[in-house]
Amino acid sequence: MAKATVDQSVCVGCEACVGVCPTSAISMDGGKAHVDGDTCVECGACVATCPVSAISQ
Repeated sequence: MAKATVDQSVCVGCEACVGVCPTSAISMDGGKAHVDGDTCVECGACVATCPVSAISQ
C-alpha cells in the first residue's frame, strides 16, 4: 500500500472521505479533498468510499 492521493481534477468535494478517515488525515482545501501524507496510515478507507474514484493509493 501507499499513501492516499487525491486527483483534484476529479474530486467533487462531497467530503465522504473526510468522515471515514480514522486518523483525520483528510481535510478540505478550496472545496477539494486533501490528504496529509504524514497522518495517512494507508488503510484505504477513503479509496473505497470515494464515489468518483478521485482517491488512489
